[in-house]
Amino acid sequence: MSSGYLVKDILKEITLALNPHIERASREAQLLLMHHLGVDELWLMMNQNQHVDNYEELFEWVSRRAKNEPLEYITNKVSFYSEEFFIAEGALIPRPETELLIDEVIKNVKDKNSNITFAEVGVGSGIISIMLAKIFPNAKIVAVDISETALNIAKINIEKFGLQDRIRLRLGSLLEPISEHIDYLVSNPPYIANGFKLESNLSYEPRNALFGGEIGDEIIKELLDEVLSRNINFFSCEIGYDQQDRIRNYLNNKQPKKLEFYKDFSGFDRGFTLGL
Repeated sequence: MSSGYLVKDILKEITLALNPHIERASREAQLLLMHHLGVDELWLMMNQNQHVDNYEELFEWVSRRAKNEPLEYITNKVSFYSEEFFIAEGALIPRPETELLIDEVIKNVKDKNSNITFAEVGVGSGIISIMLAKIFPNAKIVAVDISETALNIAKINIEKFGLQDRIRLRLGSLLEPISEHIDYLVSNPPYIANGFKLESNLSYEPRNALFGGEIGDEIIKELLDEVLSRNINFFSCEIGYDQQDRIRNYLNNKQPKKLEFYKDFSGFDRGFTLGL
């Protein structure tokens, strides 16, 4: 690539480099350049003839994105529930549909000022626990993950929002590290069946946050067992699009007070709430 780029020229060159590989090449070119320059979209529109210096790192990012590495891992930024979070390899990239999990909790906890104790299994980047802490100002949250890398990423985000006193992070599997009483369990657990062929961009994300066992729903069933044995009032959880029947059958003899499933933006099953 030649030297002496103007903003408008470098945008064209980046777009051309991304175009064979990325669906929204023009938009992603803008996002990468904005991140590189530390500017917003308005600045980019108003300064098309500005010179761009020190663009070697930018072209390295473009090369990574052309290999289908997620944009979020390159920029270390992800949006969720209208907030911006730090993200890096080692934690699952939040999906817009996971905002529906937050909505489910809001629907079930009528009093936003309640002194409720939440637990989250599989905290990842911390986005769910952080949003619950922001929405329920008197809530306490214990968040667990089996990955130290994920917990470190969550810690960065928790500190960014000043929630260290209200969200406690613990290393461990499922609810094993939590001895306290739990009012509400929330989880976006791994639920893909082992051996399922992933899209190439997903290969960058942590496998232990994606694969849930030979069938895929094994971890969900373990969590259901914990909820029932510990008499947790509510459990909201994401699932795979084809797992509703198996979960219903698993709970067939348990007679919960509430079992409601919700769908994603495409009309596929996305999760459920269990109430005891």
